[in-house]
This record gives sequence, structure tokens and C-alpha cells, in this order.
Amino acid sequence: MERVFVGVGSNIDPEHNVVGALKLLGSKVAIVAVSTFYRTEPIGSPPEYVNPEYVNGVVEITTEITPNGLKHEVLRSVEQSFGRVRNAEKNSPRTIDLDLLLYGQRVIDEETLQLPDPDITERPFILLPLVELAPELLLPGPGVKISDLAESYCKENGVMTNPGKPFKAAKMEALDAFTDRLRKELAFK
Repeated sequence: MERVFVGVGSNIDPEHNVVGALKLLGSKVAIVAVSTFYRTEPIGSPPEYVNPEYVNGVVEITTEITPNGLKHEVLRSVEQSFGRVRNAEKNSPRTIDLDLLLYGQRVIDEETLQLPDPDITERPFILLPLVELAPELLLPGPGVKISDLAESYCKENGVMTNPGKPFKAAKMEALDAFTDRLRKELAFK
């Protein structure tokens, strides 16, 4: 079984779509941990879109499904079940977004799959939940500790660490009540 991390996001009815999508995902693979979820501002939206705030987090799963099979057959099918439509505009609103972030220590650079996901180091709503779930984790390839990357992000952006959680990022609002409800519905304590 491989240790795998999946980014989860939604800005169309996120309280319904995130819960439903993770329940469906949990019927296909073993979800072993759920990070805190955050309300975040949309990134890079074109002016013609009215893009509401996102709800983002990360889940850890274990699976024997290949990386390509997981991304293209499992994650994409869950997205389609919730009406996700992929179009040319990468930052358009979405019902659910499931991104394969890390798959064990594999490094893959293909047209349709990059591991580790390059957004890990650029998106605090991915990086900080990863640190919460696996602070000891080494980023495949460069072998940099994920918590060191988060520390650097926090220093560069003037974000203070919080004793209750590993990090608290500016423009990221922790959704503790939503996270607690999600973990209970997925049978996490």
C-alpha cells in the first residue's frame, strides 16, 4: 500500500460537495487522515468569472492503484459524479477538485501527471495542510522536508506559527467546525 496525498477544493456549494466527494472517494480507497480545511481566496480568476472563495484541504489515503489509474479513473470519476466540468480556464469555479499531490516517493513527469504536484510549493492551502498531516514527510525528488518548506513560506510571507496548529497562513481561514463535521462523517476523530 502506498501513502498518497490528495488536494481537495470546491467553491460551488463546498460544504455539500466536499463531504459527498470524500464519502465517495472513501468507498474506493482508504482515507486515513483529513487535514484542517480552510476558506481561501480564488487565485488567478479571469475578470469574466465571479469566483467565490474556496474551501481547501488535503486528505491522506492508502492505495495500491497506480498513480495514473488513481488520477484518471478514481479521482476524475469522483469529480464527474459531482458535475465537475474541466474547461480551458484552469481557475474557473468548480464543484469539486481532487488533485493527486504525492504518491509515496514517486517522481513522475508526464504530460498528464506530475508528481510531486508543482503547486505544493506555491499554494499555502496545499502546503500547510500537508504539514499538518505529515510534518516529517520528505518531498520526493529534492528530498526537502515538507515542514521546512512551510517554515520558509511562513517567514517569507510574514506568517506566524500558531501553537494550536502547525501554521496559520494569512488569507486562509481555518474552518474548524466544518473540519470536525467532515471528520465525524468520514469516521475520523
